[in-house]
Amino acid sequence: MAKLASNNRQEVEDSKTLSKPRIFFGLLFLFLSVVFALSFASYLLNWKANQSQTGAMLDKSIKSSNIFGKVGDWLGNIFIFDSIGIAAFIVAFLMMVFGFQILKKNYFKIWKTLSHSLFFLCWLPILMGAITKGNGTLSGVFGNEIQEYLASIIGDFGLWMTLLAAIILYFVLEFNLRPSSIKNQIDSIKDKFAPDYDADEDFEADKELKEEPHFENLKVTSEVEAPKTETFETIKTPNQTGFEAPPVVAETPINIPVKKDLEPTGFSFQKEETPTKPADNIAFSIEEVKEDLDDSERKAKDLVDKHGLYDHKLDLANFQMPKIELLKEYGNEEIAINKDELEENKNKIVGLLKNFNVGIAEIKATIGPTVTLYEIVPEAGIRVAAIKKLQDDIALNLSALGIRIIAPMPGKGTIGIEVPRKNPSMVSMRSVISSPKFQNADMDLPVVFGKTISNEVFVADLAKMPHLLMAGATGQGKSVGINAILTSLLYKKHPSELKFVMVDPKKVELSLYSKIERHYLAKLPDGEDAIITDTHKVINTLNSLCIEMDTRYDLLKNAFCKNIKEYNKKFTERKLNPENGHRYMPYIVLVVDEFADLIMTAGKEVELPIARLAQLARAVGIHLIVATQRPSVNVITGMIKANFPARAAFRVISSVDSRTILDSTGAEQLIGKGDMLYFNGNDLLRLQCAFVDTPEVEKIAEYIGEQKGYASAFMLPEYSGEETTSTVGSFDPNEKDQLFEEAARIIVSTQQGSTSMLQRQLKLGYNRAGRIMDQLEAAGIVGGFNGAKAREVMISDLNSLESFLEELRK
Repeated sequence: MAKLASNNRQEVEDSKTLSKPRIFFGLLFLFLSVVFALSFASYLLNWKANQSQTGAMLDKSIKSSNIFGKVGDWLGNIFIFDSIGIAAFIVAFLMMVFGFQILKKNYFKIWKTLSHSLFFLCWLPILMGAITKGNGTLSGVFGNEIQEYLASIIGDFGLWMTLLAAIILYFVLEFNLRPSSIKNQIDSIKDKFAPDYDADEDFEADKELKEEPHFENLKVTSEVEAPKTETFETIKTPNQTGFEAPPVVAETPINIPVKKDLEPTGFSFQKEETPTKPADNIAFSIEEVKEDLDDSERKAKDLVDKHGLYDHKLDLANFQMPKIELLKEYGNEEIAINKDELEENKNKIVGLLKNFNVGIAEIKATIGPTVTLYEIVPEAGIRVAAIKKLQDDIALNLSALGIRIIAPMPGKGTIGIEVPRKNPSMVSMRSVISSPKFQNADMDLPVVFGKTISNEVFVADLAKMPHLLMAGATGQGKSVGINAILTSLLYKKHPSELKFVMVDPKKVELSLYSKIERHYLAKLPDGEDAIITDTHKVINTLNSLCIEMDTRYDLLKNAFCKNIKEYNKKFTERKLNPENGHRYMPYIVLVVDEFADLIMTAGKEVELPIARLAQLARAVGIHLIVATQRPSVNVITGMIKANFPARAAFRVISSVDSRTILDSTGAEQLIGKGDMLYFNGNDLLRLQCAFVDTPEVEKIAEYIGEQKGYASAFMLPEYSGEETTSTVGSFDPNEKDQLFEEAARIIVSTQQGSTSMLQRQLKLGYNRAGRIMDQLEAAGIVGGFNGAKAREVMISDLNSLESFLEELRK
């Protein structure tokens, strides 16, 4: 009753808040529903006469027999005769439902009503057409035409079977007529009319049973040996509708009161006290199980409760991330679809393949910023190789550069042909940085490259790559790609979470980032500039990074963590004591802009620490981005390639260079200007790299540099390399170079005391090769400097050399 009263109050309040337009349209729909219903009913009573009068709406001499005159005739003819027959009454019903809905009188469930109405609107005319065989107006034109069409296809019997199936399906879905639900309904009906439980009759039957002779001196408990009627009670509960529900068996033992004068001799009951407290008022308490924490965890928990979690951003709490307005907006970057160009290219591709007897079953185009991908499905029996070898012919026919054939497409049963667009679209850095895919990226080091062929923003996680190798010819977008990577990281990571080690042999590409030295850059303690350009300092920095890597692994071992993410989480939760050397570890990204120049000048001294970092540094948060103009095998060696699973290739000169960087061809077919291929170890994706101009990078660096930073750049561990000079004549065997003995064997075996030869043979820089030569001179293996001539070798054979080296080791 209370619920009904509240509903009535709600309806009264709704009626008070109804606006005048709502009342007007609600009453209008109700009035029209009445007009439609009466017009339809009157039309059906005299439909032949009414139908003949519909064409003379304005003729006053013709009288209509419809209750609403010629308007009623017109409505009946439109909705009944020319349309859906007797199902037209559903239209009037729906108008009534809409009227009540507008007036907020929710007498009907709107979606259920609509679904049922649509069902009958579709099937009722067909059913009436099947019954009347098209004679009469009950089916309308719709029902008559559909039933004739179905009967011509599946026959009269098939038509009736279809109608019967539709009716059965409706009742099954509406009334839930599944076998299990039908059985439950029957059981509930049986339970409803079952006789009530009579405890007195059961007690009398039990009393007679107890008086038998063989029960003498037997003690019965209510839990085990008592009859079932004594151990279960029947409870009748009213259901929500107020009717008596079927009896429910309560699985709790009860005690039946027994009068002493009815208890037989030698027969006793064990009585239990019936709880007087109602079940609803049973005392209920929850005991909190406390974790058994050790001393360190308890101390960490107390620190967190007292001071909160460690905030690594606290030193630069007011630091503001770069704003999106710092990036330039290049206007509308929407891809314009040129249907004429697409149709022309399609016809050329199909015609060329047809000339070579290659049939196509299907072709579709996907338009990207720079290229259009045509996916073709060849006819059965066509070999993939037959299409792949036509790459040059297709390029000639389309008069386009950069044609690339992907045969087959990974994960698809198609062959892809990438054709450059005549008017490519620019992909600005602003458009990809502001995209939801980048802004909502849940990654440790999110990097946005640009857009794919399908015009989707491509975002990758540098922490999972875990190292990136980039290559491309001069002017093809390699440096812009590096700037795009650095910009995306600057837009996502706080200075306390990320540090860069930048190596720029060209001295001009990365100099823009010197303004963010106290925020994001790392350097050696004795380093003057954070942007490293000197080859000797590069070697020391790389070795310093190796020391940092080893130190971090020691910290991870002591903290029982597997990676930097787990370690920083523990440190944030104050489970690691800073007094024991523990600290919050930022990610470190090493960026090398021109790796080929380092290999030429330093050789093994650079390659070995780079390879070691690539092999081990991933788990401790040190990641490498190495770029080169010359992707030859003596620059990108097998050791380096094996540890750089992620590669980004811009346009290169030859297919040999493409195979060096990607292990496959394709990079030589790119069109330049940021057109690139990205390989992550599995798939090869073609991307259009986002464009970020130098003024944009300057604005970002200035915006960050103007804010409060740390006292200095992030300091790497100090590395003490070999001395830059050696004093001839004061040779100390304990200070000899690691390659001293190998160099001595080369000199003695060739009998040429040449520093340049040591450079070539051992792939060393000139400085280190010169120091080794000075040590060989001090040891007495070679003679002194002799101008342009090679030094004299003092030891004639390798056996004598081995004996000499054995003496030095003692």
